[in-house]
Amino acid sequence: MKIVKINKKNWAEGLDSLAGSYSLSGPVKENGYHNFKKLNKGELPDFDFLNTKLSSKSFVFPQSEVMLEYSLDETADDHHIMKEVKKDYSKRAVVGMRPCDAKALMLVKMNFDTADYQDPYWLNAFNATTFVGLACDNPESTCFCTSAGCGPYHEDGLDVLLSDAGDHYIAKALTQKGEELLSAAKWQESADASVMDKKKAEAEAQIASTVKTDQLKKKATLDLHSASFWDDIAFACINCGTCTYACPTCWCFDIQDETKGNKGIRMKNWDTCMSPLFTLHTTGHNPRGDKTQRVRQRFMHKLKYFVDKYDKGIMCVGCGRCIRQCPVNIDIRSICDKMNRYEPAEQSE
Repeated sequence: MKIVKINKKNWAEGLDSLAGSYSLSGPVKENGYHNFKKLNKGELPDFDFLNTKLSSKSFVFPQSEVMLEYSLDETADDHHIMKEVKKDYSKRAVVGMRPCDAKALMLVKMNFDTADYQDPYWLNAFNATTFVGLACDNPESTCFCTSAGCGPYHEDGLDVLLSDAGDHYIAKALTQKGEELLSAAKWQESADASVMDKKKAEAEAQIASTVKTDQLKKKATLDLHSASFWDDIAFACINCGTCTYACPTCWCFDIQDETKGNKGIRMKNWDTCMSPLFTLHTTGHNPRGDKTQRVRQRFMHKLKYFVDKYDKGIMCVGCGRCIRQCPVNIDIRSICDKMNRYEPAEQSE
């Protein structure tokens, strides 16, 4: 495992070297907050942030993605035949993502890369991307990553982990893809691994918020499903979907056709289980027709169904985005606590 020192004076030069063989993306501040975008030539990622408003998952799982195109012109030989849209899966790198976002990708991968089905759009983009993480030395008060199977220096899903050490970065190559990126940037000066170890311990000690999840797998699914607290939790919810769009582990999407004239496309779009339309059947029946059912589904999926199906912990990395951005202050930490300590006897109290 290679660990190198990157003098900040050489940072821009190294990124310029990378731009010759990689399409680069990173956090940029726009309209008062940071989000990820493709970097223009000579543009540097802005690391002066605690966390981005949205995660970096859109580089693998875009908010909208055209998959197929077709013609409705019946005079053409290929009318009404779906054709795959050509895509660019050349090398790209996302520079400056938080470790929680990388860990989230590994949870999402379990859905898009199964024994029975592999989503080619997700996997092709994932395999083409080198993920360069930026360790989190100043976590937010709403971060609870260390009790959600993650941490400010977590390495799962990353190819390189960067740590800001003042006048330089320490970079740890975690995969072959990571080593290739460091070589392409000509960052080769050796660094002391103990510095990063010390910074990791200091960062983890700053995480003051935690959740308990040790009892979730033991709980009977139907007991939690019928618990009396769901109406209270859902009371304030306005079904805006902010929590699902901000969440790095939410993977739901809808497939829609759009036509204009004699041309049409078929596309994937992020969807949200908070929407009344999400489970609406063509018959008009909706099995989750009220918001209590939808709110319950969101938290049962993340904190119970996922736990039971995959046995890989909860479907949450503790980034705190849903807590910070919820307009009515619904807090996944308190809901996780209710579910973790719930006993059916509480129903009769």
